[in-house]
Amino acid sequence: MSFVHKTAIIDDGATIGEDSRIWHWVHVCSGAVIGKGCSLGQNVFIGDRVIIGDNVKIQNNVSVYDNVTLEDDVFCGPSMVFTNVYNPRSAVTRKDEYHCTHVLRGASLGANCTIVCGVNVGRYAFVGAGTVVIRDVPDYALMVGVPARQAGWVSEYGVRLELSLQEDGKAVCQATGEQYRLEKGICRKIDP
Repeated sequence: MSFVHKTAIIDDGATIGEDSRIWHWVHVCSGAVIGKGCSLGQNVFIGDRVIIGDNVKIQNNVSVYDNVTLEDDVFCGPSMVFTNVYNPRSAVTRKDEYHCTHVLRGASLGANCTIVCGVNVGRYAFVGAGTVVIRDVPDYALMVGVPARQAGWVSEYGVRLELSLQEDGKAVCQATGEQYRLEKGICRKIDP
């Protein structure tokens, strides 16, 4: 059974998976689909055309607008921002021009970062606090800055890997012992 705080507004038609927690002053629109075991912090907004996987954590003051998909195990830090229109104008309606944004499994989006619409954030990528993402992010990439630039690679556990950005190589996660290989610019976990 899910927990919904008495101040939250859940519109008819919204789907909320079991064991999810919805806190103070959250608004979930009617078409939203939220998976199991999720946590929506204070003052979160979830749009109509949003899909959220299982075990997603959305911290306080985050708005997840239409056409955003968050896969399982995604973390959205406090006050981070999604957009859904590339060139907004108050006097011009562009609801038919929303761009899709897809955040893949296990990615972490740091506090106050901005994800500009139309990008894909790769599996287990880590976007640092305050970063502005304007193009696709590779799997396991560590992104920082304005605009975002790749500063390294991270493991599924969230530990920085000792890998070059360009040269092929192998690295071990210091927390778990899992091994990773960088080959032709693509980082992958090596299955045991």
